[in-house]
Amino acid sequence: MTDAGFCGFLAEAMSQPKPTTVEEYVAQAPDDVREKLEEMRACLQAVTPGATESLKWGIPAFSYERILFTYAVFKRHIGFYPTPDAIVAFEKELAGYKTAKGSIQFPLEKSLPLALIRKIARFRVKELKEKDARWM
Repeated sequence: MTDAGFCGFLAEAMSQPKPTTVEEYVAQAPDDVREKLEEMRACLQAVTPGATESLKWGIPAFSYERILFTYAVFKRHIGFYPTPDAIVAFEKELAGYKTAKGSIQFPLEKSLPLALIRKIARFRVKELKEKDARWM
């Protein structure tokens, strides 16, 4: 997506009502980004059967009583927010991505690493079930 394309998307999104559901959040993204968001969502749904999907702080979140992780679209990446422990646990596999304490950036110009996302999501489910590990 070009910067001009994204700026147009932002201007249009700002004139639209704020999304109140995950479906609305995904639908407001440009076509090429929407496909990636749908991939991300389907990947996370497959790993978290029965999880609640909702918007938290305006971005999609998956929860089993407690938040497992969130994700969001930005100008040049999709942000994935598991926990700091998840980032540490997958540090080597995440070496090619920009990370911070509890976040990972997947560049929009690259394919999503769905196998890695599934592993991180499974880690969070296990962490929550076994340790009642809170999100952030």
